Amino acid sequence: MLARFSILPSLPSTYANLPCTSPYCTYLPSGDKCDPANYCKFSNNYLDGITVKGLLGMETLMFETSDEGEAKISNMVIRCGHDNDRYNDQPSGIMGLGPENVSLATKMGSKFSYCIGSFKDPHYAHNQLILGDDAVFNNLYFLTLEGISVGEKMLDIDPAVFRRRPSGMGGLVINFGTTIILLTSHAFDPLSNEAERLLNGSFERVEKLYSLSDLCYRGNMSHDLTGSPWSRFTSLNFFHDNGPGEFCMAVSPSSSDVKELSVIGVMAQQSCNIGYDIGGKKIFFQRIDRKLLE
Repeated sequence: MLARFSILPSLPSTYANLPCTSPYCTYLPSGDKCDPANYCKFSNNYLDGITVKGLLGMETLMFETSDEGEAKISNMVIRCGHDNDRYNDQPSGIMGLGPENVSLATKMGSKFSYCIGSFKDPHYAHNQLILGDDAVFNNLYFLTLEGISVGEKMLDIDPAVFRRRPSGMGGLVINFGTTIILLTSHAFDPLSNEAERLLNGSFERVEKLYSLSDLCYRGNMSHDLTGSPWSRFTSLNFFHDNGPGEFCMAVSPSSSDVKELSVIGVMAQQSCNIGYDIGGKKIFFQRIDRKLLE
C-alpha cells in the first residue's frame, strides 16, 4: 500500500543521506545504486506508471497522538524523492503503508485508517491518516471482489478474474498510491462497454491522444451526471474532469507488466473512511459525506 502526499524539504538536522556501503542499500533492486557522491540512490516505477527517483536516507519522524502528545520514530529509513512525476501539476511524494515490518504503518502499530474528502483539492485541510491501534476500522493489500455493478445491473464478469492464482499472478489490490482504477481486460471491457452504452446517447464522445482513460465526453461532470446510474458520490469516484467542459472515466485497463493485477486507486476511495487491521487481515469501508469531515 502506498499513500501519496506532498511535502516541502526543509533540510532538517535529523536527516542524513545513506552511503552506498549502508546495509539498507542492499534492500533496493539490483542495478546502479550509487550517485556521484557515493550516496545510495533509487528509482521506482509504480502501478499507474508514476516514477520516483532520489536518495535513500535516515530521518526522525514526529507524529501528533490522540491525547495531544507526540510519538517519535528514530532512525526511520526513507526514500527521499528528488525527481517525482506530477499529477494535475501538483508535487507528489509516496508514503509506504504496506504490511511488511519496515513499513511506517507497522512501526506505529498494527492498525491504521484514512479518510479522503477531496483528492484533487490541494487546499482541502480535512483529509486524515490515523496510525496505530486508535485507528477506526510494499507488499500489497489483496481484496476479494465478487463483481461490479452499474446502477442495478450486475455486469457479466467471472469472479475468477479478481482472484489471485497460486502462481502469484492476478488478484485485486487496494492502493493509495495509484490514481485511478486499473482493471484487467476481462473486467474493464464489460464496464467500459456499459458506461459507453449509457453515456453515448446523452454526451458527445471526445477522442483524446492522452488521458487517464480513453472514454471521454463533452460535459460538466459535477452537474451532467446527476440522475444517471452514477450518483454525486460515485461520479467523483469513477470520473474525472479532463479540462474545461470535458470528463473521462477514471478507469483504465491494467498493463500486462503488473502481473495481471486489478487495482482500486485513490480516486475510488474518496468520501470513504477506510480502516486496516493488519493483524486480523481485514479492511473496513464506511461511506462518509465530505461535509462530515469539515
